[in-house]
Amino acid sequence: MTFHISICAFVVYAALTTLSAQTELAESMATLGLRSNWHSGEEEVHRLLRVPHGDNPTYPGLAPQYHRRIMNSPLVAFGTLDQQGRPWTTLWGGEVGFCRPIANNFLGVNTKADALFDPVMQELFAVQEEGASERQIVDERLVKPDGGRVMAALSIDLETRDRVKAAGRFVAGAVISRTDDGVGELQLAFEVQETLGNCPKYLNKKHITPHSPHPELLSNGNGLQLPKEAVELLQKADLFFISSKHGNGSMDVNHRGGPPGLLRLDRNEAGSVTLVFPEYSGNRLYQTLGNLQADPVCGLVVPDFETGNVLYVTGRTTTLIGDKASAYLPHTNLAVKVDVDEVRFVKDGLPFRGTVIDYSPYNPPVRRLLSEQQQDGSTPDAGPGTIATATLVQRDIITPTIARFVFDLTLGPLASKDKAPTKESLWQPGQHVTLDFGPELDHGWSHMREDDPQSLNDDFVRTFTISAPPSTSPDPKRVELEITARRHGPVTGLLWKWNLRAPLEVPVVGFGGSDGFRLPYGKESGTDVVFVAGGVGITPLMAQAKKLLESDKKSLKLLWTLRAGDLPLAVKVFEQLEGLDKVTNLFVTGRGMEQNSETLKRLRMSGVVIEERRVRSEDILELGEKGRRRYYCCTGTTLMTELSKWLKDEDMVYESFNY
Repeated sequence: MTFHISICAFVVYAALTTLSAQTELAESMATLGLRSNWHSGEEEVHRLLRVPHGDNPTYPGLAPQYHRRIMNSPLVAFGTLDQQGRPWTTLWGGEVGFCRPIANNFLGVNTKADALFDPVMQELFAVQEEGASERQIVDERLVKPDGGRVMAALSIDLETRDRVKAAGRFVAGAVISRTDDGVGELQLAFEVQETLGNCPKYLNKKHITPHSPHPELLSNGNGLQLPKEAVELLQKADLFFISSKHGNGSMDVNHRGGPPGLLRLDRNEAGSVTLVFPEYSGNRLYQTLGNLQADPVCGLVVPDFETGNVLYVTGRTTTLIGDKASAYLPHTNLAVKVDVDEVRFVKDGLPFRGTVIDYSPYNPPVRRLLSEQQQDGSTPDAGPGTIATATLVQRDIITPTIARFVFDLTLGPLASKDKAPTKESLWQPGQHVTLDFGPELDHGWSHMREDDPQSLNDDFVRTFTISAPPSTSPDPKRVELEITARRHGPVTGLLWKWNLRAPLEVPVVGFGGSDGFRLPYGKESGTDVVFVAGGVGITPLMAQAKKLLESDKKSLKLLWTLRAGDLPLAVKVFEQLEGLDKVTNLFVTGRGMEQNSETLKRLRMSGVVIEERRVRSEDILELGEKGRRRYYCCTGTTLMTELSKWLKDEDMVYESFNY
């Protein structure tokens, strides 16, 4: 795409303004939140939710580490304020590189978008012509607001689940030309005054491709009932973007993702449209909620990645905490209600399409409104997104801190019944399961909970590596699932102490795990598998070793680091997996050598090579044949850091404990 009004002009403009912008940065920090502390709205939310005090990690300006991440994002959500000070949000892009750094602390945008009905495009580029009754976009008119115009953005790469937030000023731009359908090619320069990047949990992977839109306005105005097509979009949307503001000098754009239908329609009547969405457990910065606390208004954009339809909303917000949240969404401690002031629904208005690759394993079941459940006569439940229900049927305490748990799975309904899994397709050996313990551990919000303050912001959704291959029963809808876990936190504490005479049933949110961590087996694979495990990092191998040992045990080598107190786990694993002890080098550290001397002797007699010391680089590199070997590593952070250095020239894949 060529810049008709050259991007060089924007670069020159940026360069001329950079010095003055930098000298004013200290003053801007007070207005725009560019500081190590928080503004009053954020502080109030932190107080209400009992968030420990910490510095604001937002970076002043366009941080260098975000340059490539922004440029590699095919989509960017933009937000601005209208003439009444109301936030609006849009979503542009379709191709990598349409938004990129063009100078120090400046981003340039070159893309095509709906110039007829897109509210952000209208607000940024419309001008008041002499004699005209209203503001309108004029082709090739350079718009350069005096002092810039408040603006924010969120670059997002759905294939890698990456995002970067940016806030600052729209300083110059133009719509170059428009098609007969009203699609305009735009260019703009965005002065970035703050950035913050991370990789969020609740993003569903999608592949994005460009598309030529043909926008058609189906609904527009104040106090209008949402049309049928907009309601259908809300029912399937798994992602939307929200703009908020702090005064009229600062904005924030963020996303909310999760299961399809996470944004619920509470009321849809002429003059009264209300939306509600849950706030899932996240990084606990609460920048969006902080803005809403101080200025309770927001702008939403809800995209349909399949059709290009799009819903734009601006409205007034209410942050719901504790009982007020659960009164709308059962099992929810924190939610946001949006009373819609103005809505636009545009058919085929987006310049891209997206196809689903994979759903986030962190997505909780969709949370339906209490009013919805009352209407259909059901009781509050996990919702239609539940894959299965897991019932705890067996517990084997291996060490004081490690135990094996067996669940009986009963397949449940899915939001899309044509994609319902069978017991054979639920998961592959080496993958993990995500379970929702919220119904058991989430007892509602309280202002003070000194015994367990972390639980106030915990959704109790946990992910565990499955430590055995699928074990089926004669019943086609039942299957056994086994996990081996270390006791740490409220969820494993619950599993440890649960009375097995009473059923413990938890929703299964999903299964996941990298295909790259599936071990090759058979002589024909031509690969020497070197598995490096730390503690319970042995679990991915436990689910795959039997098949690998049966096919070609000579191709497998296990290097396992273990604390002396956890040696009973090694005994248990070797009892279950015949032949694994013969290919294992075990490194034992920590206290308890004398107490476990008999266990050490027993393991040595079985063929395990045992070293009573920490692992060294030469221990790793002597295993397998160079050129044939691949290292599969599942360890804690400290050892993984060392392995990354030792194996920098080797074929290495890894799985962390941090799902």
